[in-house]
Order: sequence, then C-alpha cells, then structure tokens
Amino acid sequence: MLRVAMPNKGALSEPAAQMMREAGYPGRRDSKELVVHDDDLDVELFFLRPRDIAVYVGQGTLDVGITGRDLLLDSCSPAEEMLALGFGGSTFRYAARSGTATSVKDLAGRRVATSFPELVEQDLRRNDVQASVVRLDGAVETAVTLGVADVIADVVETGTTLRNNGLEVFGEPILTSEAVLIRPADREPSSAVQVLERRLQGVLTANRYVMMDYDIRVDLVEAACNLTPGLQSPTVSPLHRKGYVAVRAMVPRHLTNSVMDGLYEVGARAILVTEIAACRL
Repeated sequence: MLRVAMPNKGALSEPAAQMMREAGYPGRRDSKELVVHDDDLDVELFFLRPRDIAVYVGQGTLDVGITGRDLLLDSCSPAEEMLALGFGGSTFRYAARSGTATSVKDLAGRRVATSFPELVEQDLRRNDVQASVVRLDGAVETAVTLGVADVIADVVETGTTLRNNGLEVFGEPILTSEAVLIRPADREPSSAVQVLERRLQGVLTANRYVMMDYDIRVDLVEAACNLTPGLQSPTVSPLHRKGYVAVRAMVPRHLTNSVMDGLYEVGARAILVTEIAACRL
C-alpha cells in the first residue's frame, strides 16, 4: 500500500490536494478527514501538520509526502526531495528596520528571530557569522517592535506584512522554496512511488503546455517547425489537399499567443490550441 503524507492546512493544502486529484488520487470529502483510503488504488492519504510531514517521511513511517522545501530542510529529517511541484513559491529572507544591516555579515552579535531556526543557523555557519537565534512559533514580524530581536528571518511572498511592521528585506535570499514531493533518503522508491511521481510529472507538464495544431504548405514546414519544435519532434501528417500538411506539437502555455502570431506570419492557417488533460513523457 502507498502511504502519502499531505498538508492538512496552510497555503500548500488546497493546491496539493488539487494536484493529487488531477493525478487520479482520492480527495477528502471535508477538511475534518485526516485519513483517506482508496482500495482500488491501494493508497492511503494522511493529512498532517505541514511541519511534521518531513519527520514522518524521513523516519519511513510514510512512503512519500508533499511539503515545502523550507520545511524539509529546517526539519533536518533524513528525507530528500524527489520532485518540485511548481506551487507554493516563496523566498526565505532576512528583514530589519532600515539601516540595521545590508548583508548577513552585519548580523554578527545580533539577535535573529525566526520560526525556521535550523535554516538560519545553517546560513550563519555558511557565512561564518556568530549571532543569537531566537526561535518563535508562528508570525515573527513583531519581534523587532517588541524588542525580542534585532532582525527577523521569515518566508516572504509579497513583503506587505514586513512593510506594515516597518521592516525591509536585505541581503541575498537564504532559500527559494516551493512545494516538493519527498521520500525517505535511505530507500529506493517503490513501484507505487514511481507511478505517483510519473503522474505528478504528467500533471505538471499538462499545466505548462498546450497542444497546438495547424495546417501549412509543405514547403513552409521547416520554418513553422522552428517555431513549434515540440518536446521531441512535431507530428506532421499529409492532408487530402495536395501540397499541404497538418502539424501538431506541444507548446509552452505562456508562449501560446506569440507562437500563434509567428505561425500565421509564416503562412500557417487553421491554428488551434487545446488543453492537455494528462500526459506521460
């Protein structure tokens, strides 16, 4: 049986559940369900506190899990990243009142408040800086105002909350994070885990690409295919009309309209774009 750890709450919870549903795995009927079992797939989903997921997976209690890269690294658990999942992006950065510091080197002798102490301590060691790390649970933006710390280290998305507390980021990001699929570091993935990874990779690809079809004269195919090379090679099929072919290729979603414009200029017509529901590469 495949046993999967899922985030029970927080920013990663719903995107993770949606991605698993798109990959063909069960979802929970309401937010109070902590375990979902599917006999047909022989899988169990355990909805856990996001910060605990790496611990369960690292100890081998569960086969795989979805959590944040920041939570994985801060846990120091013997689990490792298998696949970046493309959502829940954020940066982990230092912030302080203006003029306090401009780089991590300026933190020597300072107090740094954070809810990710291991990440901060690792970064301080990398930079050979001696500073006091103040561990707090939850929001840390008020730590400077309340006199608990001189600097904070926290997950930053828009920076609005920091600015509202009179803080600004400085220096290089400590870490760039996103949701990741993780597994125990001391074991090879089972066949069920490999299937899950392929399914999730298929969801990622389907979300990042569209299928583009168009008709074009044979003598213009090379120019058109330079615009739509596909992942391996475009499919080119003869049409009933002599001298014309139909071309099909996967195109990055964010380039859809610019590619269509280019194809039209080259001479392609009947340019159609369709969604990709699922795929295996």
